[in-house]
Amino acid sequence: MSTESLNRTSNHIETPSQNIETPRVNVDVLKQRILIEKKKDRFKRTIIFSTIFISIGAFTFLTY
Repeated sequence: MSTESLNRTSNHIETPSQNIETPRVNVDVLKQRILIEKKKDRFKRTIIFSTIFISIGAFTFLTY
């Protein structure tokens, strides 16, 4: 048995580098985005509820 085939296969094995840097995330930016989304959702909810209440009020006003 020859060791050349074993040496050739072992030469192709690479070790992953340990110096992989992950990009940093700015938490303040993420918090600001969450606040903006909450404000948008609150505004949409307010518009929907006020439209429903105005419609019910107009309907009851017209029925009397």
